[in-house]
Amino acid sequence: MVKRIGVLTGGGDCPGLNPALRAVVKTAIVKYGYEVIGFKDGYRGLVENNFVKLELDDVSGLLDRGGTILGTSNKDNPFKYRTEIDGNIEYKDMSKRVLENLDMFGIDCMVFIGGDGTLTSARDFMRMGVKGVGVPKTIDNDLSATDSTFGFMTAVYTATEAIDKLHSTAESHHRVMILEVMGRYAGWIALESGISGGADVVLIPEIPYDINKVAQKVMERKNRGKSFSIIVVAEGAKSVQGDVVISKVIKDSPDPIRLGGVGNRIAEEIEKLTGIESRVTVLGHLQRGGAPVPYDRILSTRFGVHAVELINQERFGMMVSLKGNSISEVPVEEAVGTLKTVDPNGELVTIAKSLGVGFGD
Repeated sequence: MVKRIGVLTGGGDCPGLNPALRAVVKTAIVKYGYEVIGFKDGYRGLVENNFVKLELDDVSGLLDRGGTILGTSNKDNPFKYRTEIDGNIEYKDMSKRVLENLDMFGIDCMVFIGGDGTLTSARDFMRMGVKGVGVPKTIDNDLSATDSTFGFMTAVYTATEAIDKLHSTAESHHRVMILEVMGRYAGWIALESGISGGADVVLIPEIPYDINKVAQKVMERKNRGKSFSIIVVAEGAKSVQGDVVISKVIKDSPDPIRLGGVGNRIAEEIEKLTGIESRVTVLGHLQRGGAPVPYDRILSTRFGVHAVELINQERFGMMVSLKGNSISEVPVEEAVGTLKTVDPNGELVTIAKSLGVGFGD
């Protein structure tokens, strides 16, 4: 019988992590009488035995709090763990130590809350015999096995609010205002915030853009008496030449490529082609922070409760998932490794084009 469960939050922070933790802890304790051990800073806590016992008081008041009370990390892959030996940096497989720690603490099942990287490591531990369930989170909304992830709607709301504010400045100064948003290699944030914010051009990784066509869209608006334009660009947007803009490479990260800077490139090119003054706003980590919107509070709560229900049913190796309006589950094996990207011929792109939004294609 399950008596004690562990939980961790891994990868980038996002709105909804704390409500998910709250749901896991409250359901585990109130409904089933489990003990809950929280491992700090993602997999680092599992490797280094950094943990805390979570009680009901610890999760009180978390619904409207951004971030995660457990902390997180997007660098500490336990199968390739960064260690320093005699001043030299080495990478070691610490998975067996994790198994020993779980056994030492009497952890019967783990709840892994994270995105593709966190859940990939969770899958590998499950292959080694760890009983666990996954809870998907990412502002990028790029996990293929669920219709939505918590954190995404809050990021869209933040980006939409930024577009709303940029409109007044763009119109007052007769400028092209460019908003660069996150999303890695998926354009969901850019597309949905672009539609809800009334952007004139939306550039996403799934539709390579021709800068000349983007400039043409801006000039068409000017010729119709519209002296300003709003362009929303995903950080992973690429030109028809196929290149993305990389801000830096972090060697000790499981995902070393850091995208960023495409907004500045587009601004320079637009000014050269149109002569219209262009300005860039990079929204950055503002999209990850702050209180989750009601949708994300509810979705993360539903995910957290269902994760504990799966544990009670001994349905290990599953990840909770949203399908339509219902919470279900899929095998973790099927949930990782494939990104969910925007369909260039899908409904949202078609709707946006019907409204006159340009994609540079």
